[in-house]
Amino acid sequence: MPDDSPAKNLEAARRIAHVAPLGSLNEKVRPGHAALIVIDMQNDFCAKDGFVDRGGRDVSSVQAMAKRLPVLIENARKSGVLVIFVRSFFSSDRNSFLSDVWLEQAARKQGGTYTLSPGCQDGSWECDYYGDIRPVPDDIVVTKHRYSSFHGTDLDLILRSHAIRTVILTGVSTNVCVETTARESFVRDYYTVLVGDGAAAYSPEEHQMTLRNVDRFFGEVTTIDELCGIWAGRNT
Repeated sequence: MPDDSPAKNLEAARRIAHVAPLGSLNEKVRPGHAALIVIDMQNDFCAKDGFVDRGGRDVSSVQAMAKRLPVLIENARKSGVLVIFVRSFFSSDRNSFLSDVWLEQAARKQGGTYTLSPGCQDGSWECDYYGDIRPVPDDIVVTKHRYSSFHGTDLDLILRSHAIRTVILTGVSTNVCVETTARESFVRDYYTVLVGDGAAAYSPEEHQMTLRNVDRFFGEVTTIDELCGIWAGRNT
């Protein structure tokens, strides 16, 4: 029977791989080849009276996560980790982005958002960033029109132009836009790290389901404290 110990498996991976694998979290999140991606921290997804809240879903976990996230973002900036904010822009006056497929799904499951009322319309309060979680001039902003942060955006070009090997994912919601981005990140051959307490969903079950799924198939799950501890020696 094959020896399935992690050390033996990693050594075998090193022999097979064309590029030496990054075998530890410390190696993966090293500033210079890591990017912190902050997904959809916007009022529609996080705030009281945003469309998620108006639809009757519980945003308390998202708001609790939003209090923890600035520490991670600031530590990433100080350490030289590339920080990228990804925002959603869905509704527009001429409906430039929403297909019949999207609108049919919305009609069945989104309680009138995107059909009877706009969602994440550019220039609106709903589309604005939530609280103090917003980019500074040195951060990069990517605008998306679907759940994946890669689909139809410049994100992949930006990451490869900066020689990024690892994406560190935060934001909302864990089981939709964050997970969709994690899946696509992995299949594009980026090391994928999901910050468990730096992401949130609208139920504990949805959040935990994604953490298990990502850890098993698409990347590695960590915490804000663990990342800040790794970067602490580099902040100066």
